[in-house]
Amino acid sequence: MPPGKRRLLAPGSAEAVAERAKASVRAKVEHPFRVIKRQFGHMKARYRGLAKNGSHLVTLFALSNLCMARRTLLAG
Repeated sequence: MPPGKRRLLAPGSAEAVAERAKASVRAKVEHPFRVIKRQFGHMKARYRGLAKNGSHLVTLFALSNLCMARRTLLAG
């Protein structure tokens, strides 16, 4: 839902609750992509072949998982 229409919803309405749930899922899904783009500099994929690009992306996601979990890993 566009932000202008979302602001007009009543705070406790069913539509507002549904939009909040969708936003929560979207935030959890988009965060690893932000880590990959900003911290590892993967803004554009250079063509190296599908297998090489795929393996590079899988490696970056593995590194982003380690990067996001570093506090819990170092605390234990």
